[in-house]
Amino acid sequence: MNKPRHKGPDMRKIVILTGAGISAESGLGTFRDEGGLWSQHRIEDVATPEGFARDPELVHRFYSARRQQAAEAQPNAAHLALAQLEQRWAGEVVIVTQNVDGLHEAAGAHNVLHMHGTLGGALCAACAHQWQAPMEMTLETTCPACGAQQARPDVVWFGEIPYHMEEIISHLEEADLFASIGTSGQVYPAASFVQEAAANGADTVELNLEPSEISRAFGVRHFGPATEIVPKWVEGLLTGGNA
Repeated sequence: MNKPRHKGPDMRKIVILTGAGISAESGLGTFRDEGGLWSQHRIEDVATPEGFARDPELVHRFYSARRQQAAEAQPNAAHLALAQLEQRWAGEVVIVTQNVDGLHEAAGAHNVLHMHGTLGGALCAACAHQWQAPMEMTLETTCPACGAQQARPDVVWFGEIPYHMEEIISHLEEADLFASIGTSGQVYPAASFVQEAAANGADTVELNLEPSEISRAFGVRHFGPATEIVPKWVEGLLTGGNA
């Protein structure tokens, strides 16, 4: 049985999924951008466990470049608006991000779940210890826990299980409003979050540059650059409760 919903200004819990589109205007390219880091490599070579096993040196170079790029990026108006929403909304706001940058936190958000890990993290393939990654990781990077030289980026690759899934599903079940920002709707399990939230009675809204693969699943849709439509959406919520 679906739980009662609180509409309008009394809406309590907002769960927000963010994807690469929210960080694109901060200079961080998506999979589909021409001329960016991703366009120079096949996903199979740099974003799968098999690719890392074949050529770990290539993967380390790729993620070191991404780490440097992310370190130089600044949060944009969309990140700042979501941080403001978290601070000012009377209920709970949870940001679930597919992004591995730290721009939500740099903007001032605190309640952020990184389902695909972070560029700032390192993971030991031998003992699963996690630690802060150096700006440049190499084959010689040593695990501080077990001493093995089997460090890899603490990033969830294709074919691996995303982080925090039980917690995320729990938040989706409790959401009064679910928003998806800057996502393609092509990567699962994130692409199924709108159905999960809607099945539990949540209102749903998509904010995207253009319609995603699952755009029709949302009750409300706003299209345009994230730096324009996200602040406007947040302002509407904070002033009148409009999704």
